[in-house]
Amino acid sequence: MDHRPLGRSGLSVSAIGLGCMGMSEFYGPSDDEQSLATLAAALDLGINFFDTADMYGVGHNERLLGRFLKGRREKVILATKFGNVRGPNGERLGVSGTPDYVRSACDASLQRLGIDTIDLYYQHRVDPRTPIEETVGAMKGLVEAGKVRFLGLSECSVETLRRAHAVHPISAVQIEYSLWSRDPEAGMLDACRELGVAFVAYSPLGRSFLTGTVTSPDSLAPDDFRRANPRFTGAALAQNLKLTEALKDFAAAKGATSAQIALAWILGKQEHVVPIPGTRRLKYLEENAAATTIRLAADEIASLDALFAPEAVAGTRYPEAGMAQLGL
Repeated sequence: MDHRPLGRSGLSVSAIGLGCMGMSEFYGPSDDEQSLATLAAALDLGINFFDTADMYGVGHNERLLGRFLKGRREKVILATKFGNVRGPNGERLGVSGTPDYVRSACDASLQRLGIDTIDLYYQHRVDPRTPIEETVGAMKGLVEAGKVRFLGLSECSVETLRRAHAVHPISAVQIEYSLWSRDPEAGMLDACRELGVAFVAYSPLGRSFLTGTVTSPDSLAPDDFRRANPRFTGAALAQNLKLTEALKDFAAAKGATSAQIALAWILGKQEHVVPIPGTRRLKYLEENAAATTIRLAADEIASLDALFAPEAVAGTRYPEAGMAQLGL
């Protein structure tokens, strides 16, 4: 497994990480024992960068990772997040970046994870009511207290990143980035490179759409959140399926899968980007890890860029309420 630096933190992470959200929520039913086996297999494949958050399964995902980390803590670079507040029954209570909440959320995550220190602690969504300087100031206090090693932001703007970085070095920014979600190319990728910040790409496989395995909302579980995602429904779905068919043809010509080409595109296009595809199945884990062996030529990357030009993709990446939280 290749490795990439996590900004200027001094940490070296696997070139492909593992997003753990789907092991607890949002993508239909899951199985803890299957998920634990997948986590163990990831380590065996050389994947050492695991991503979770306190909101995934309302704490379930962190508790699951806590079970896995027993006896393995030193082998894993663990990232978790705070900011999306949920009630005990999963109800959405908004976003908070207040200093008191930052501190209490961190303590709760540490308890669920069963560890003393979080390697990378993200603000999951920016709180528009709390100046970023106050939020990052509180996060800096967690570093000084030894509860957190390095800091990150998720779905922020370039301006917010610069303001945060002036308070305390930001080691990573996490934003959705894939062939069909190219917004970070409008300035964030360059800003991260300039500041020495790693860019962590979540949903690099377009929530599985780029794998070509999702062709209809009817193929998804009743509680799968993609059923309400604009890109997975109606006329937008029909348009986007044309893109995945073209990607499938491109991949076949390379002797690879669509997922592997989508990941190889990210790895070949940006050296400071670390994609974190999520899966709870060994088959897809192994397939994703093998993408690190695929090298795309410059003209192949340009061809994929053109195929997935932003104007060719139909639908927003979240429903209206979710879009309102992005890029603050």
